[in-house]
Amino acid sequence: MALIPRTDLDVFPLNLGGNVFGWTADREQSFAVLDAFLEAGGNFIDTADVYSAWADGNSGGESETVLGEWFESRGNRDRVILATKVGQLPDHRGLGKANIHAAVEDSLRRLRTDYIDLYYAHRDDEGSPQEETLSAFDELVRAGKVRYIAASNFTPERLNSALDISERDGLARYVALQPHYNLVERAEYESGLADIATERELAVFPYYALAAGFLTGKHRKSGTSGSQRRVDTASKYDDERGNRVLDALDEVAAEHGCTPTAIALAWLRAQPSITAPIASARNLEQLPELLRSTRITLTETQLDQLTKASG
Repeated sequence: MALIPRTDLDVFPLNLGGNVFGWTADREQSFAVLDAFLEAGGNFIDTADVYSAWADGNSGGESETVLGEWFESRGNRDRVILATKVGQLPDHRGLGKANIHAAVEDSLRRLRTDYIDLYYAHRDDEGSPQEETLSAFDELVRAGKVRYIAASNFTPERLNSALDISERDGLARYVALQPHYNLVERAEYESGLADIATERELAVFPYYALAAGFLTGKHRKSGTSGSQRRVDTASKYDDERGNRVLDALDEVAAEHGCTPTAIALAWLRAQPSITAPIASARNLEQLPELLRSTRITLTETQLDQLTKASG
């Protein structure tokens, strides 16, 4: 377990992604994965109000709804550190005060809970003054509906600005960052955000930790395993550099007797300020290697090999 700085949230070193719940994982599959995750010692689950509005027949809120039904059926809400997000659902887009207040009520209703442990600004909204956004979040914290707040998809400049405003005005402060970061997507996080996370004590929970499945090795040479949406995303990495990374993952995985999936997540955990990578499992078969990643410690030689391959 690892404590998120400036909080009392002690989280498992793997953040289970809820984007698949109600999309590529039906209710039964989702419940099975969630049960197994908790049984293995996991306690940290990530979702968003927009999951999975992109899927045919869905309008958003499906993941939160599945989680709410699971909490109610299992009576285990107090065992879970729950993160969700606001700002990207078509009916609740942006980070204006009225929208945040309306969106959180809808999320709480779907999740069948009266509080959210970690509430993210899903994407920076330059159309809303940061003072207004942070004031709205502060009101939710004071009301007990949200315990802590966090930021996703922010530039270094806007993240620093938000932190400065919170400190200046005595408002709730972002305690965590969720960036797009993995072995084949390094530039965005490493060119500014990483330094801020270290200097200003932010926990970091990278999304697309497996590059939409590419780092599992299943999409090598334009393979077609998984949903079409993920296959399309993963295929952009199927080039000389991407396959160099997969070769390095294969070599290190062989040394540990595990899969590239576990090694890719272990590499992330070894990077500065990374507290827990986010990864999702559509079924029970995908979960063990995600969990195994939390028990792997890479040597300096192995870390250097992977880092150089992805350079």
